[in-house]
Amino acid sequence: MDAIGMRQRNLSRILQLVHREGALSRAALTEATGLNRSTVAALVAELAAQQLVAEKAPDPARRAGRPSPMVAPQSRTVAIAVNPEVDAVTLAAVGLDLSIPVRARVTMPESPTPTQTATLVAEHIDRWRRAELADHRIVGVGLAVPGLVRTGDGLVRDAPHLGWRDVPLAELIRDATGLPTAIGNDASLGVLAEHLFGAARGTADVVYLNGGASGIGGGVIVAGQPLAGTGGYAGEFGQNRPGIEDAADRRVPGGVLEDEVNRSLLLAALGLTDADDAQLTDAVAAAAGDARAEIERQQRILATALANAVNVLNPSVVVLGGFLAALCASDLGALGDAVRAQAMPACAEPLQLRLASLAEDRLLIGAGELAFADLLADPSEFSPR
Repeated sequence: MDAIGMRQRNLSRILQLVHREGALSRAALTEATGLNRSTVAALVAELAAQQLVAEKAPDPARRAGRPSPMVAPQSRTVAIAVNPEVDAVTLAAVGLDLSIPVRARVTMPESPTPTQTATLVAEHIDRWRRAELADHRIVGVGLAVPGLVRTGDGLVRDAPHLGWRDVPLAELIRDATGLPTAIGNDASLGVLAEHLFGAARGTADVVYLNGGASGIGGGVIVAGQPLAGTGGYAGEFGQNRPGIEDAADRRVPGGVLEDEVNRSLLLAALGLTDADDAQLTDAVAAAAGDARAEIERQQRILATALANAVNVLNPSVVVLGGFLAALCASDLGALGDAVRAQAMPACAEPLQLRLASLAEDRLLIGAGELAFADLLADPSEFSPR
C-alpha cells in the first residue's frame, strides 16, 4: 500500500473509532490503532480541519500521567435518515455522534408513493437547511425500506405492503435532493444499528426481528458481518411458515409468520386503532381476557419461528424490535424458555433474547449508518463546507 492509501486507511480507522465508540482520548486512539502519537495527532488535526471531529479538553477524571485531549465526532455533520411505512414517513437528521437534532413523522391517509416520498424528503431537507440544520452539513440520504432492496443499485424490488415494485428509489431521491443516496431493507439496517450501538453491541452472531406496520422483517450478523445474500434479500423471516401445533391458533390458512404475528391483530385485540411502541408495551402488560389470549397466541407462534432461526443460524443473541418487543417485553424470560424448548439444545445453549435498546431510533440510526458509509471508508475525499 502506498503512502496515500495508508493515510486514507488511517484516517478511516480514527474516524470510525470515534464514531462508534464516542469521544476518545488521543492516547486511547494511539493504543487502539498501534500508530505513534505524532501520527495520531496529525490525523486528528486533518479530520478536525475537515470538520469531522472536534478536539476537547482532557478528561478531568484522568489524574495520572500527561493529560490527553479528547477527540469527539462532529455533531454538525449529519445524514438524513428516512423510513417510509404504510401509514407514515419518518425522517430525521442523524449526526456522526448519533445525535438526532431534528425529526418529523408525516402521517399518510394511504401508503406513500415513491414520488411522494422523494418530494417529502426534498421538502424537509430544504426546510431544515433554512432552520434547524442551518449550521450543519448533510453528507447524504439513507432510507430504510420495508421490502426487498437490491444492494447493487438500491432498486426496491418488492415492498408489497407499500405497493412498490422495481422502483429506482435511490435515483428518485438523488434527483429530488441532489444528495448521494443509499437504500437498504429496514430490518437489515435495524440489526446493523443494534449490532454497532445497541442491544447486540460486541456480539458476533445475531438474529434480529423487527415488527412494524408493514409486517416482520429480519436481519442477521454472522461472525461480525451482515449477512446479505446474493441480491441483498437475506433475512425475510416474516415470509417463513412456522409450524403451528394447535389449529385453533391459525388465523390465515396457509399464512406466513407476519400474517399470524401481526401488529394490526394485536392492536385490534387491545381495542386500539394506533399506538407507538411505548404505548403498545404498556397496553400488552396490562391486557387481560381475550386480549391476553391473543398475545399468548402470537407469542407461541413467534417462539416456534425463533427456534427455527436458532437451529439454522446458532446465534448467541436474538434481538426483537418494534411491536415484537412490545409483544414480549413483559414476559421475555418465558419466551426464551419456549424457544429453547423447541430448539436443538446445543444450538440454544448460548442463546440470549434481548429487546432492541435503540427503540424508535434504531431504523433511523441504521439508515444514517448507510449514508455515512462512504465517508467512514474514506474521509480524505470529504471536503469541508
